[in-house]
Parts: sequence; C-alpha cells; structure tokens
Amino acid sequence: MASEKYVKSMQEMRTHFGDAADNWIKAIHDIYPEFAKVNVEFPFGDLYRRDVVDDKTRELCPVAALTVQGFALPEQKVHVMGALNTGSSKAEIIEIITQMIACCGFPAATNTLHAAKEVFDQIESTESEN
Repeated sequence: MASEKYVKSMQEMRTHFGDAADNWIKAIHDIYPEFAKVNVEFPFGDLYRRDVVDDKTRELCPVAALTVQGFALPEQKVHVMGALNTGSSKAEIIEIITQMIACCGFPAATNTLHAAKEVFDQIESTESEN
C-alpha cells in the first residue's frame, strides 16, 4: 500500500505531467520499485511542494538544467511538457533553451531544441485529432 506522502507526491507529479506521470513511474517501477518511490517522493513530495517559486518557474529550471546536461532527452521531454502544463509558452521554453547555449554550447542546446519540438508536435497532433 502506498504511503500518504507517495499519494500526495503522485498528485503533485500529475499536476505537472498529466497522464505521463503515471506512465513514467510505471516504467521505472517495473525495473525497480524503490527507485520509482524515491523518484516520486523526493522531488514531488519534498521539493515541488515548497512555495518559494511558482510551478512555471519550477518547470523552467529543469528545462534549463537538462539542456546544459545535454544527454537527458527523455527527461527533458517530460519537463518540456511540465513547463507547458504549468503555464510556459513554446516561445518561453525555446528562449530558455536558447539562453543555455552560453552555458552548454550548440550541440546540447540543439539536441534539446529537437526534443522540445517532438513534444510540441505531439501536442499539436493530439489537438488536431480532437
């Protein structure tokens, strides 16, 4: 049975990522349940529930950080979706990625730009189907 902290943390995660939260955690849980638990409870129970910055800012931070890392493209896609779900525009997300060129260089920023476009295209495709 899931703890109260886990349940509340999953609710917070769903606020940012929608149904993708459940799919993401299920995939991790299938490999190692304890890793999934920590992946939910620490960031979304301890960090994301703080009230110092708003959720929009909170999601733009990992977009920037993951851009600089340059290799975490699956995670980047999740956070681009989270940024959109918490009020960021496509233009704001692209600008954050562009600003990171100074920190990480063109290859990492370009990879992130392509990952973000995949998310934008997926949303547009879903919207056109409805």
